Amino acid sequence: MFIKGFTYGYDGRRGDYRSSEAELSMRRLSALGGDWAALAFTVRQDTFHSTVIRPDYRWTVTDADVVCAVKKLHSIGLKVCMKPMVNCGDGVWRANIRFPEPERGKTDYWGEWFSSYTAFLTHYAELAQETGCEMFCVGCEMLGTEGKEAHWRKTIEEVRSVYEGPLVYNTNHGKEWGVAWWDAVDYIGTSAYFKVAGQPGDSLENMIAGWDRQKDSLRKLSQTLGKQILFMEIGCRSAQGCAMMPYDFSHREFPYDEEEQASFYESCFQSMWKEDWFAGFFWWDWPTKLPENEKTPGFSVIGKKAEQTVKEWYRRDR
Repeated sequence: MFIKGFTYGYDGRRGDYRSSEAELSMRRLSALGGDWAALAFTVRQDTFHSTVIRPDYRWTVTDADVVCAVKKLHSIGLKVCMKPMVNCGDGVWRANIRFPEPERGKTDYWGEWFSSYTAFLTHYAELAQETGCEMFCVGCEMLGTEGKEAHWRKTIEEVRSVYEGPLVYNTNHGKEWGVAWWDAVDYIGTSAYFKVAGQPGDSLENMIAGWDRQKDSLRKLSQTLGKQILFMEIGCRSAQGCAMMPYDFSHREFPYDEEEQASFYESCFQSMWKEDWFAGFFWWDWPTKLPENEKTPGFSVIGKKAEQTVKEWYRRDR
C-alpha cells in the first residue's frame, strides 16, 4: 500500500463536520490529488492521571458528526483512516499519561485506564466498521503507556473483534524501536517530526540529506518486522526555523516563512517517495473549515507554496 493522505478534522467541534464549510474544505483537500484522509478527533480525560475517558461535547464531535464526515470523504473519492485520539483536559501531552505500578491490595490504575481506553476504542472501531473505513488507528503518541504490552495486546484483540480492516498504531518520532507489540498491528505508524535542517532557512539539499539520515533506522525496523512504516503525522509550520523542530507549535515569534515549509515537504517527498518499505503520508493537518486568513505561520498549507508542492507529488504515479 502507498498512501497519499492528509489528516483532516482535528480542530472540529460538535456539528462542524456536518457544515457546508466543512464540505468545501474536504473538496479542496480532494483537489490535491491524494487518495486518503485520516479523520482525527479527540475525546478527553480530565487530567493526565485520570482513569476515565469520556466525551465532553463542548469539545468532542458526536457520532453523527463522524458518520457524516466519513460519508462525505468517501463521496469525494477518499479512503478513510479513523483516528480517535485522547487529550488531557489539564493540557498535559497524552504521551505523559502515567500511573503508579499496581501493588497488592491497592487500586490497579493501569487496569482501570485500559478498561476505559478499550471501551473508547471499540466504540469508534464499531463506527469505523459500520461506515466502511479502510483503516483504524488504535492510538497516537501514547508513549507512557507503550510499555504495557499485555494491556495493549488485549485492547487490540478487542478492537479486532469488531473491526475487520487493517490497524495502525502511531508512536512518536525516535521511539519506533520501543514498541514491543508491533506484530499486533498491520502498519508501523509514527509522527515523523524529525529534525532535518541545521539552521533556519536551510537548503533543500541539506534537508534531503537530513531525511536520508533518518531512513536507515526506519528501514531496518521495517525489514526486521516485515511491516511497512507509515507517517501517521508529518508536517512543518510555515515559520522560519521550524524544519529544525517540525513538531513546534508554540513559538509564535518566529517569522513567517512558507519557503522553509515548502522545502520541508519537497525534501521529504524526494527522499521517501520510492522506498518500498514506506507506506506513505498523512500530513498534519487540514482544517475542518477553510481559514479566513491563509497566510498564518501554522501547519496549514492552504494558499501557501507547500500546497502546490503536495499537488505536484500527489498527482504523480509512484
